[in-house]
Amino acid sequence: MLTRSLINIESGRDAGDSRPAENDSLVGEFAHDLMRALASQPRAISPKYFYDEQGSQLFDRICELPEYYPTRTELGILARNAEDIASQMGPHAEIVEFGAGSLRKVRLLLDAMDRPARFLPIDISGEHLARSAAALQDDYPGLDVQPVVADYTQRMLLPAALPGAGRRVGFFPGSTIGNFTPPEALHFLQVAGQVLRGGALLLGADLVKEPAVLHAAYNDAQGVTAAFNLNLLARANRELGTRFVLDQFAHSAFYNAPQQRIEMHLVSRRRQKIALGGECYEFDEGETLHTENSYKFTIESLRALAMRAGFRPGPVWTDEDKLFSVHWLHAPA
Repeated sequence: MLTRSLINIESGRDAGDSRPAENDSLVGEFAHDLMRALASQPRAISPKYFYDEQGSQLFDRICELPEYYPTRTELGILARNAEDIASQMGPHAEIVEFGAGSLRKVRLLLDAMDRPARFLPIDISGEHLARSAAALQDDYPGLDVQPVVADYTQRMLLPAALPGAGRRVGFFPGSTIGNFTPPEALHFLQVAGQVLRGGALLLGADLVKEPAVLHAAYNDAQGVTAAFNLNLLARANRELGTRFVLDQFAHSAFYNAPQQRIEMHLVSRRRQKIALGGECYEFDEGETLHTENSYKFTIESLRALAMRAGFRPGPVWTDEDKLFSVHWLHAPA
């Protein structure tokens, strides 16, 4: 059953509080990180700040775009291999989904699982998570659903395992692992290994491919990805009182082949000044704020990364065109 309130790891209070979780400690963190980014050269900020309510909705739209292959490809892999994956999980397994979002992909697993014990979706956007979890609960009334509002890139303290539950299985789809720098990816996997000790992690990872395919995926014809990128500035205006003029910044996304990553930037169209926290920050024309990396992997490189974090690689599932991969990784004992 769905718990009536969201668990908030950072504050220790629930989402029944009249103040949304995003509007206190997380907003302060956003302000701190944005000021640090604006004061740095080159300027860069974590992509986790894309995901306020508006950003989460825009990302859901991105997942439906014809150019954006990762979502439909991963969904296809999960659908074709759900029974095999469920057999790896075993009966009464508990799923922990990191960066849960709209909770679309986990349904394919739940439908194939043998009496899942509990589902713990973790996301930084509490409002979006609450709605998604409530919709999931309506469709799976016998499932214990406990949404957790948290930054899953930080140390996590999750509820203790239920009596009689099977293994705890992490679910990290969407190749979100690619948004981390290599040291950050290693750190996340090490943290996940501690949370999932004795269980496993089901991880989606985008694969290295033709640059033209990648360019199209991050520069869609409808401009939804551009709006998603620019929403970071719009969020700063809403939450922090900045006065970014959105049409004075341009979306830029390109494949950095030597680094095997897509880079997303916001490019200043003119010389301009931004005030935040009593300081004034100046952008020259053409200067950028680096908002996201999306690293691409080979199957071998992903497995090597997982082993460095203490995981033992298991089966790997891919699509026919080898665009995307889903990995079963045994967590440390």
